[in-house]
Amino acid sequence: MLLHGTDALKQAAAAGHALPGFVVYNLETVQGITAAAEAAGTPVLIQAGSSPFKHAGREALMRLALDAAEDSATARLGVHLDHSRDLDEITACLETGYTSVMADGSHLPFAENIALTKEAVRRAHDHGAWVEAELGALPGDEDVSTDATSVGSAMTDPVQAAEFVAATGVDALAVAVGNIHGLTRDPVRLDLDRLAAIHELVPVPLVLHGASGLPVEELHGALARGVAKVNVNAELRRACLDAVHAALPSALPGSDVVSLWAAGRNAVRDTALEVIGRLTPSVTAPR
Repeated sequence: MLLHGTDALKQAAAAGHALPGFVVYNLETVQGITAAAEAAGTPVLIQAGSSPFKHAGREALMRLALDAAEDSATARLGVHLDHSRDLDEITACLETGYTSVMADGSHLPFAENIALTKEAVRRAHDHGAWVEAELGALPGDEDVSTDATSVGSAMTDPVQAAEFVAATGVDALAVAVGNIHGLTRDPVRLDLDRLAAIHELVPVPLVLHGASGLPVEELHGALARGVAKVNVNAELRRACLDAVHAALPSALPGSDVVSLWAAGRNAVRDTALEVIGRLTPSVTAPR
């Protein structure tokens, strides 16, 4: 069933848990995420966004994600537009039925980021959807993991974050506190003191991008400091590709694409279930 509103996000924040946002690229990844949500019995966001649209096509992937969410009898699934810099794209997804969108103005000067986000908030709220924005810059690539590092990152300033949220009316804020898009050679260490300062000043749930491979103590530290939505992509891609690679030798003789794609889908499901388990620890948020 389609998950509307911010209740699940706020409930996760109150419990010290996080709503998982899983990026999808095709039918099998959508099916794997849906199966994980049904098995776990917890709310999940299917993130069919700007970057995957380049592969699958916007209309096709939007419809796949929305149909999966609407057709599931047991899972509560939101459909989220991830990393969009285009108001026309945001509007198209809202009109199609997306339940949330991310207006990504992190590459813009502060005032322009505010302007983009404020307009996205107006459009989304008119459609009954909520908005995530981003302040700060994450290194790495959303679609390819090649030993990304934190060099060149611009971390979120707590005071500026409070000003940004007040000026835009945004519903959730993605922050840069040492997190990195993609898998890394060395363990990522978050600036948890900075994150705590942001949490103290910002009245909306926080979002952590680049959580694939993040050490569990770092992840739980983030959940205890206001992070209520966590994005995972690279970890699912790696699991899918590893499974397809392992299944390929037996699939090739008979050109058995069914078993090949099933292996990838099942790996996405199993990995998503593991992530969901990591996002529901028994933690108490610091005051």
